[in-house]
Amino acid sequence: MPTVSTIPASDVDLYTEQARTDPYPIYDELRELGPVVHLTRDDLYALPRYDEVRAALMDWKTFTSARGVFVDPELNRQLEGITLCSDPPDHTMMRSVLGRPLRQDRMREIAPRIESEAERIVTELVDRGRFDAATELAEHLPMAVVSDLVGLPDRGRLKMLEWAAAIWNVQGPANERFAASMPAVDEFMAFATQEAVPGNIDPNGWAAHLYQAADRGEMPHDKCPVMMLDYVTPSLDTTILAITNTIRLFADHPDQWDLLRADRSLIPHAINESLRIESPVPQFSRVLTEDHEVGGVALPAGTRVALLYGAANRDHRQYPDPARFDITRKPSDHLAFGRGEHVCVGMHLARLEMTALLERLADRVRRFEIVESTPMINNGLRGLERLEVSVTRA
Repeated sequence: MPTVSTIPASDVDLYTEQARTDPYPIYDELRELGPVVHLTRDDLYALPRYDEVRAALMDWKTFTSARGVFVDPELNRQLEGITLCSDPPDHTMMRSVLGRPLRQDRMREIAPRIESEAERIVTELVDRGRFDAATELAEHLPMAVVSDLVGLPDRGRLKMLEWAAAIWNVQGPANERFAASMPAVDEFMAFATQEAVPGNIDPNGWAAHLYQAADRGEMPHDKCPVMMLDYVTPSLDTTILAITNTIRLFADHPDQWDLLRADRSLIPHAINESLRIESPVPQFSRVLTEDHEVGGVALPAGTRVALLYGAANRDHRQYPDPARFDITRKPSDHLAFGRGEHVCVGMHLARLEMTALLERLADRVRRFEIVESTPMINNGLRGLERLEVSVTRA
């Protein structure tokens, strides 16, 4: 049986600007090296292939989140116990409360509001003929609808995007981006603890729902402020990036846009294919609770492994011709939302927003042309912070 000493190693830095902009050559290299690769810079054992990442996600008892899921050891220690950094039964308790407003049946209640707002913004932007698909289109529904549903005080709504980006930045190692983002993370935590409390928040909003559950004894009160992280971070940047990535992919592949316009039943598959090929969250980490064999490689208890979703979703062992954007592929098994206990709690909301926009864009747009784009450079996210497009109306 192979041992740790025989594991291939790489000193590649996944957090340079180039790697955050275009990680795919690195992912190709790591997948070819083996099912487990020691990333020596951050002492992580990367899983770059599909089967190993999926198996890890489905086995929370062996691959624990309770010792943090980020890169920096100190931050992982500080975050132990939040929803993202916990395992059952604590995780089950918190997630059952957190997920109530995000269930599919609740999405049906807010769907008319999201669809109405999607109709309004798409009509306005397409009539204009040119717009920033990142800031003017993709940000609109999360900021106009979701921030309202969370029910934070006005200052919180104005700062949500800045705070969310900062929280994602500290997912990485303690580099310059990490250090520059810590004040905003601290500001958010102070806001969540001192300002976003009953009396200041919308009593019918998602944030208030947390305190009401705590009042009923369903969870400890001290969990409420940190659980607001779960409404701010997954409902904003990830969805915004997913929408922006999808527009870019359709601009680059007009034949696929023609397919979608001709057959709207392809919209769910188009969303999955976009998430597969351009995963907004490229990785999280886990810690082994016991000695465990991964892809034929023996790893000792206590090893921190990096689950490279972005690499796994482009593994040719799972997806033939993986770099090809093909909305007829139907890749519902992609890992961009995670799997198992920690599958993305906001995925139904993200799908609802993306579907509402794509349906209306398909009615009104014949072609997208990219005018200019700017990549987002963030330790925990990948995508575009700006995508200027012009459209040919249908």
